[in-house]
Amino acid sequence: MKLIFALAAAASMCLLPAQAAKEVFAHYIVGNSADFSVADWEEDIQLAQDVSIDAFVLNVGSQDTNNAASLPKVFEAANNKNFKLFFSFDYAAMGPWPKDQVIALMKQFGSDPAYFAEPETGKPFVSTFEGPGNAGDWPTIKAATNCFFVPDWTSLPPADAASAAGGVADGLFSFIAWPNGDANMTTDSDKLFQTVLQPEQKKYMMPVSPWFYTALPGLSFPKNWLWRGDSLWDLRWQQVVEVQPDFVEILTWNDFGESHYIGPVRKTPAKQLLSAGGAPVDYVTNNPHDGWRKHLAFYISQYKNGGGSAAASAAAVGNSSVRVPVNAAAAAPVVKEESAVVYYRTNPATACGTGGTLGNNADFGQSETAPENLVQDNVFFTALLNSPADVAVTIGGKAQTSAFTKTPAGGGAGTYEGNVGFAGNVGDVVVTVTRKGTPVVEVKGGPPISKNCAVENWNAVAISAP
Repeated sequence: MKLIFALAAAASMCLLPAQAAKEVFAHYIVGNSADFSVADWEEDIQLAQDVSIDAFVLNVGSQDTNNAASLPKVFEAANNKNFKLFFSFDYAAMGPWPKDQVIALMKQFGSDPAYFAEPETGKPFVSTFEGPGNAGDWPTIKAATNCFFVPDWTSLPPADAASAAGGVADGLFSFIAWPNGDANMTTDSDKLFQTVLQPEQKKYMMPVSPWFYTALPGLSFPKNWLWRGDSLWDLRWQQVVEVQPDFVEILTWNDFGESHYIGPVRKTPAKQLLSAGGAPVDYVTNNPHDGWRKHLAFYISQYKNGGGSAAASAAAVGNSSVRVPVNAAAAAPVVKEESAVVYYRTNPATACGTGGTLGNNADFGQSETAPENLVQDNVFFTALLNSPADVAVTIGGKAQTSAFTKTPAGGGAGTYEGNVGFAGNVGDVVVTVTRKGTPVVEVKGGPPISKNCAVENWNAVAISAP
């Protein structure tokens, strides 16, 4: 399969569709939760609710024998927590889903109170990971289940995906969440999807992801490459505000193997996955990504308010378990709790062996390159503040010249961003934000930067405070 990265420049001229509802979902690999109890599911659900995520997208493999035990537990937990779920049928990891099994699973869970219904039609929402070769199954599945169908068929050009099986899809989800090469992510692909879908008033679900690195060469489908993740998380949420898609799907909550998890590291499934995949280094266990959730309620409220002012978004932070309604009236520009997020890789790019990792992947129609060509040896930081402030960074106790280089218009409440290079230094990373000499927030405690490694860990660490 090849993703379509060569996208028409004309896409940037499309008109935005009218918005009826905006929801934010997180992609959840059910296969990575085989040992979960109901309480474990409730713990992850609560973390998602705390940052205004509306539902988990349950990625289910066609031959995963754990589905029968796992799915009743997660639906029980979701009902206990008043949370929503819907299925993404994975047609790639374990082969295509037989249509009768899709129908059976939808009939079992599609009417459950916890199952997410598309807001305008009230129909149970369904997605896929790939599977355009089985597009012809979906007229029958839709007739049997009355579902609202928004697949990921990104291996096809958007126009072909939209017209597959007589236009059976009610919308499309794109998996183009990472840039091709050393440039930053653009919105060209998103706007092309919107251009294709708008004439038929079909929905667009936009992907957002913080990172991508996988090193599982021992799988039956070996994977060992990275895509550029520098600045991606903050930039992509700014692009969500610009694009204003119908839905947003975060890639992912718990895909440890591809390093784009924002949920907590579950050490047992992570270690099992890395061991089964022959990973050359444990790139997950000591690489928390919890920091990337810290400002998520702010980003989501910006999206749901159509961009608006920073005021309405900032007002949601500090009580992020309360969802902000779409088009809520602007509130006073106050961030109730000023905070900061820091992320970085723990090995300089040329300090260790590559582990066979490549930058980009020819299977996706990309030009492969050395991985160090796609990453920067930088410490990245984002602070959510009420007003301008100063930032100081030390690596191994050595001060780095640092400043916020991207600030909100007018210097009010919002996100302040910047980054500094490693400059050859190793050791603990400490980022301190002050205002007129008074401490505001300090982020520390993550794994140190080190050159003491045999194989490069291309994954990031994302931490935050308070």
